[in-house]
Amino acid sequence: MQPDSTLFTPILIASLIVFCWSMYRRLGLVALGRPDGRGVNLLRGLREMLLYAFAQKRVVTRPFGVNHLVIFWSFMILLAANIEFMLAGVFPSLSLERLPAAIHLPFMGLCDLASLATLVAVGAALVRRTLAPPYPEGKSLEAYAILILVAVHMLGFFGVNGAAIALGRQAAAQAMPVSSAVAAMLGTLGPDEIETVGLIAWWTHAVALLAFITVLIPYSKHLHLFTAVANCFLRQPAGPGIPAREVFEEGNVFGTGQADRFSRADLLDSFACAKCGRCQDVCPAAATGKPLNPRRLMEDIRLNLLANGPLLKRGGAATVPLIGGEGEGSVAEEAIWSCTSCGACMAACPVLVEHLPKVVGMRRHLVEMETRFPEELLNLFENMEGRSNPWGIAPTERTKWTSPMEVKPFEAGKTEYLLYVGCAGSFDSRSKQVTVALAQILDRAGVSWGILGKDEKCCGDSLRRLGNEFVFDRMARENVEIFRERGVTRVITQCPHCFTTLRNDYRQYGLELEVIPHAEFIQGLMADGKLSLEGEYAGLGTVVFHDSCYLGRHNGVYEAPREVIRRVTGDPPAELGRNREKSFCCGAGGGRMWMEEQLGSRINHSRIDEALRAAPDTICVSCPFCMTMLEDGLKDRQAGSTRVRDIAEVVAEGLRFS
Repeated sequence: MQPDSTLFTPILIASLIVFCWSMYRRLGLVALGRPDGRGVNLLRGLREMLLYAFAQKRVVTRPFGVNHLVIFWSFMILLAANIEFMLAGVFPSLSLERLPAAIHLPFMGLCDLASLATLVAVGAALVRRTLAPPYPEGKSLEAYAILILVAVHMLGFFGVNGAAIALGRQAAAQAMPVSSAVAAMLGTLGPDEIETVGLIAWWTHAVALLAFITVLIPYSKHLHLFTAVANCFLRQPAGPGIPAREVFEEGNVFGTGQADRFSRADLLDSFACAKCGRCQDVCPAAATGKPLNPRRLMEDIRLNLLANGPLLKRGGAATVPLIGGEGEGSVAEEAIWSCTSCGACMAACPVLVEHLPKVVGMRRHLVEMETRFPEELLNLFENMEGRSNPWGIAPTERTKWTSPMEVKPFEAGKTEYLLYVGCAGSFDSRSKQVTVALAQILDRAGVSWGILGKDEKCCGDSLRRLGNEFVFDRMARENVEIFRERGVTRVITQCPHCFTTLRNDYRQYGLELEVIPHAEFIQGLMADGKLSLEGEYAGLGTVVFHDSCYLGRHNGVYEAPREVIRRVTGDPPAELGRNREKSFCCGAGGGRMWMEEQLGSRINHSRIDEALRAAPDTICVSCPFCMTMLEDGLKDRQAGSTRVRDIAEVVAEGLRFS
């Protein structure tokens, strides 16, 4: 039953050479990317790798993910058996049977059961792939080939060991129930026939194994067996999608206009993508008929690298355009501008692919290198550059909201907290009501706070996510200088976009601030007894809470706003179907606040329809963008009896009636 090693040895050597060469040719293209300066923290990297790659934390968040976990760990268990199988084909005297029986028997029994579990899991995957694929293109030849080859591999294992047991050559027979059952089925055959069956099974097992090595791993999505592990190890601890800084010097190229302008981590991402489709399931752009599909985005980046990489490596020019070309390997401009930077794709990805920085990089190329962007953004860019706010209103108008009350300027050494009001809180008529409510809360609690007044500038979030890094960079430098001159160290924000930019993005400029979103600050005041609420305010009726993407997914703040509502009303808010890390975007992030939705259906309509199914009297939010989008959605749906309230307004109302 053991084949002639003189035949198998050159085949194995050739297969391993092909595997190494293929992996080098493919993964070597990652080196074309730019260094991104991300360091390696060994302990953190090992923890993330074990948690996400091996324990598959995100994979098992969906029921069918357990099926993948079974296949993955079965292969891990069978790894030693497969290595022994190949070595024994070259050196027949090598065998796991040399191990002590106390180790050999349990191990072979585990391999037997793991092979059965894999067969069952593969069968379930084939049924699902056929009847309910994760996405329409999921019924691919590649997917079926992988599953069928896995099944053939397992059947070969049972054939080899079943024949060995039937011939009395398997010392671990008593520990291998499935292979023993196969041996029983072979019992009607003679020794020579069993020998033939075993030899056929051996070569079937070998061919399947070598096909994985030479073809499927290097040239299919199965490459993620290696790249996903590396991806998880290199995961960055910063919030999702914090773009890298650019250096503005003469002669520099900005943004990502071709494959080698991505970072190495970006290119590794494209190979780590397993095409599971979870990102497109949660993407608000994809869900509302926009051209953006995060899964296809990663696939196009990979295909573009494979098409252009060898040419770029030799110093040639790319032949397949990264942006705006036709067919696979090119990303449509409409897709690039459809992203809301909500981070849902990144939160859902089982292997920690970072989609958002790729979008921002391509936006930067279009804005900074080609001056090509949606026409409606022209006014925004001019307003930001000229008057440091999206509406182009004079900076002297920033303090108009203070007319009903006395507000002091921030003074270093005297004022504890800077209230960073933000553009919406300063200029938007609806959001100014939230600013007043927050100011009343701070005064009621006896907080030492002040504002920058007309000297406050926009944080630049929309500029950066839209790809106008040049103006953002200037604005960020000016803000950092102001904060340092004024001695600002502790900041309260009412806008999650200001919060995440000051807290995360400005660290790239050496500014370390204690930035506190108003939800957490108010919750802290309540916990410390500085705000007395009885939890009996009934003026809100039935309350549901909508999670802001930038407060929740981007920064992990989920409980504080819910606790604030509970302390005001006495009950926790009702939950929408998609909440916390699975919350659905309002549609305003990534600079989409300043753009009309010309394609597909409106994202805010999808979210407001979900909210209205809960029949709320009040939709509570913690973001001015969310407030605008949801109020517009209520008007479009003519749901006038439902109100949108920021949590600061809820608390201020509760204090007035307490």
